[in-house]
Amino acid sequence: MKVSNRFTLARALFAPVFYIIFNAPLWLDSSVLKIISACLMIPLLAFFELTDYWDGHYARKNNEVSDFGKIFDPFADVILNLTVFLCAVSAGRMPVLFFVLIFYREFSQNFLRMVAMKKGIAIAARMSGKIKTVFYIFSGFFFITFESFIRFNFSFVPAVVYEILMTVYQWGAPVLFGLCVLFSWGSFIDYIKSFYSIIKESN
Repeated sequence: MKVSNRFTLARALFAPVFYIIFNAPLWLDSSVLKIISACLMIPLLAFFELTDYWDGHYARKNNEVSDFGKIFDPFADVILNLTVFLCAVSAGRMPVLFFVLIFYREFSQNFLRMVAMKKGIAIAARMSGKIKTVFYIFSGFFFITFESFIRFNFSFVPAVVYEILMTVYQWGAPVLFGLCVLFSWGSFIDYIKSFYSIIKESN
């Protein structure tokens, strides 16, 4: 397997592992596992988000760009991001409707990519999609950071400070996830317009 695709595969395989790391302390009601998960989630998520850069870097460096990689890379991104969002749903921080809307958008987008690829057309990344991805990542880290803070259960934090932080989390999380929905569908509409214009020009 090519080096770039190995990074992509690692990102896809990590997604279910992250889901287990997040939920195992809740399933087993273990305070020890809560601390362990709080220590692991942010650095692991950061590392595997970086693989998105590395797979692209090595694909260009080693001339490994392929049709398979063009489909596999966004698929791995979707799996990882949706896993983080699913954790947010299970924690009660992301409305189920938001998750469903993003889920439909992402798999519809991948369907368009496959249709275009079958016609020998590569749909290039667009700025709207990149902005959407930035919001996905930022919202995911916002959620995981606060969840880790709660699991650490810092007893020395003054009550008033803790209440302020929890208020920020309570209101900030749904707002950010709502923006993810808006940017995801906005970028999807942008991709659809681009897709049909490319198809029309190719006929």
